[in-house]
Amino acid sequence: MALPALAQEPARTNLRYDENWSAQPAGPKNLPVDSKGHVRLTIGVELRARRESYADPLWGDAADDGYLWLRAMPFADLHAGPVRAFIQPIFAIARGVGGGNGPADQTGLDLMQGFADARLVSGERDDLTLRAGRALVALGSERLVGLRYGPNVPQPFDGLRLVWKHGPFKADLLDLRAVNTKPGDFNDRSSDRRRLRAVYATIATRKAGSFDLYWIGFRNRTARFGGLGGDERRETFGFRIFGEKTVGRSARMNWNWETMIQRGSFAGQSVRAWSQATETSLAFTDTALSPRVRLRANYASGDADNRDDKVGTFNALFPKGRYFGELTPLGPRNIINLHPSIDIAPSKSVNVELSVTAFWRASTGDGIYDVPGQLIRSAGNSRARHIGNQVELGVSWQATQTIALSGSIARFGSGRFLRETGSTDPIYMAGLEAAYKF
Repeated sequence: MALPALAQEPARTNLRYDENWSAQPAGPKNLPVDSKGHVRLTIGVELRARRESYADPLWGDAADDGYLWLRAMPFADLHAGPVRAFIQPIFAIARGVGGGNGPADQTGLDLMQGFADARLVSGERDDLTLRAGRALVALGSERLVGLRYGPNVPQPFDGLRLVWKHGPFKADLLDLRAVNTKPGDFNDRSSDRRRLRAVYATIATRKAGSFDLYWIGFRNRTARFGGLGGDERRETFGFRIFGEKTVGRSARMNWNWETMIQRGSFAGQSVRAWSQATETSLAFTDTALSPRVRLRANYASGDADNRDDKVGTFNALFPKGRYFGELTPLGPRNIINLHPSIDIAPSKSVNVELSVTAFWRASTGDGIYDVPGQLIRSAGNSRARHIGNQVELGVSWQATQTIALSGSIARFGSGRFLRETGSTDPIYMAGLEAAYKF
């Protein structure tokens, strides 16, 4: 008598709550709670240690830095028919951060996720789910709303989320408040200053790929631009196209292109900003080492004149933590970049990627910013656009289904803009990471 084939284990994701273990044998990942199996529990944990080192950060404007990030995030996911409860605490500490720990470095022991779901409609083609509580949120490519997963403390949100699925169509309605993560235990609270509302729709087609169309409304009562503080109200209208197809006999082409237009107001000034982000790759899976070549090209507008009544600096809101690579110091504001790369797979579990990135200012009237949106070099009197170039080498090894190791090294050399406005020392960066996901 042949034994039934076991279902393949689902991938362990960064969100964790989108993993479906219901088809797995009874165990910690699919533990029946009642005798009939109507109530089931999934448990798991993520453990991560990451070391980062920087020589001449901010091109010599800051002291050398090196620190250790440690975090643990266990979770429990309880399903009972149409109702579900998910809870995930976090314990995150940092050692050696120059200038002290920030909100992405350390939060002690706190609640990262804690929410309840109610499935209001369930059918073959239709599904309507209401979620309330604290959760991590990733919309699309995480260019505007992401997990902030790369740093030590992800970015959670408190609020409501309604998810409707109808065949290939999916729509998300969100009303959220960003959670302020702080050092110390059980002191992370949702912000009364940063609110996010969104309607995000996705439709998948067989031939033309998939499309996202969305509106994101954002308010920050304590925003700052160009040294001025005030109330920011910003609406983002976006369109994204993504997918893959076979090219020739064995190559696979992937594309992920997104246009974002922002309108609104800040401290009595009008907001007129936009961004275009593209990523296109070609993978040769049947060739030795399975090489993949990829080109990312991005534009994020800057403020042409801080003396007028318009704000042109693009605001990436809550972007993913590693926007232009594992170690780059720059974020998606007032930036143009070209980012070609090639990666190879010496084995099925090992990947090696080499990338070169060139950065320019989109507007010569604006400075440059880090990923969270802090100004790190003002425009000064320079009219130069070229910021600099970065070379980065990364290696990752998926040792087992639960253990992953990775490392990156990078060098960022100065361009004309940096040479005309201050210190110009090249930045040397290195990162090592070990992660366990059960």
